[in-house]
Amino acid sequence: MAGKSEAGEALRIGDDAVQARTGKTWAEWFKVLDAAGCRRMNHKQIVAQVGEQGPKLDGWWCQMVTVGYEQARGLRARHEKPEGFQISGSKTVAVPVTTLFMAWQDEKTRKKWLPDGPIVIRKATPDKSMRITWVDGTSSVEVNFYPKGNGKSQVAVQHGKLPDAKEAARKKAYWAERLNDLKMLFGS
Repeated sequence: MAGKSEAGEALRIGDDAVQARTGKTWAEWFKVLDAAGCRRMNHKQIVAQVGEQGPKLDGWWCQMVTVGYEQARGLRARHEKPEGFQISGSKTVAVPVTTLFMAWQDEKTRKKWLPDGPIVIRKATPDKSMRITWVDGTSSVEVNFYPKGNGKSQVAVQHGKLPDAKEAARKKAYWAERLNDLKMLFGS
């Protein structure tokens, strides 16, 4: 069963999973971390507190408990990272990964499904990944490509360094639409 934050939002990892891996439920973590003064600490300090409270926890679980605590206590919004907000989206398309990669690489093809102006591809590893500076010049896009067999492949997009939650929500919807347009370009 999923836990709830103080705002009533569902936590991303349920109570059962957290307790099984950390030995504490969300409510128990919140009580322990509140008592340790974590509402006044930065992210790194809270991670250290989590590590002290659960010395057998690996780094991933320390981060997950910390982010869950920060979101529940209003210290961090959903999709918020230290360098701004970040969203992601993905789509599986019925084309080989090389074809999917070229739909991003080739400007003429890209304009058919991503018409929003010039982007700067800073780094590209064919059929694997791209690092892009977005048209606003301040946010960045990471694109990863994965072969899925039988002439299918997946593209995963992370758009980071977004200024606020409102822009993150807009970009989440934007990329869902753009990736759908990309898929439709290939008639799938």
